[in-house]
Amino acid sequence: MNTHVSNHPSSPKVDHIGVAVSDLDAAIAAWTLITGKSPDHIELVESQKVKVAMFQLGETRIELLWPTSPDSTVAKFIEKRGEGIHHLCLGVTGIDGRLSELKSAGVPLLHETPFMGAHETRCAFIHPKGVRGVLVELNEPAGESAA
Repeated sequence: MNTHVSNHPSSPKVDHIGVAVSDLDAAIAAWTLITGKSPDHIELVESQKVKVAMFQLGETRIELLWPTSPDSTVAKFIEKRGEGIHHLCLGVTGIDGRLSELKSAGVPLLHETPFMGAHETRCAFIHPKGVRGVLVELNEPAGESAA
């Protein structure tokens, strides 16, 4: 795999850490107790068959992922590995260009084109094989695509 990637106008930042949970209410209660605050946002993401609860913590969020269908990737993750950290999400600008660049560099992608995710973001996942066993999501707020 070619590891050279060009410099980008803005560096990615950790947007959120996705945590797979089997009981959303119990997970919300635990994170509310730990953080001292209620979730900032709860949303159903039908395309991914999950319901998410977001806790904004400084510049980063904790995203609780609860599967709404037994055939969702999160349900399969929980069945295979149990609850826990599911993915790390990097906020980027110019997601289409980044995906093209990563593909050209030989990085295995789960999505070559972005899909709509929570919070009206355009998202795509990099296969864990490309990031040493870590599932990485790239996301970009709608309307922030770089030319």
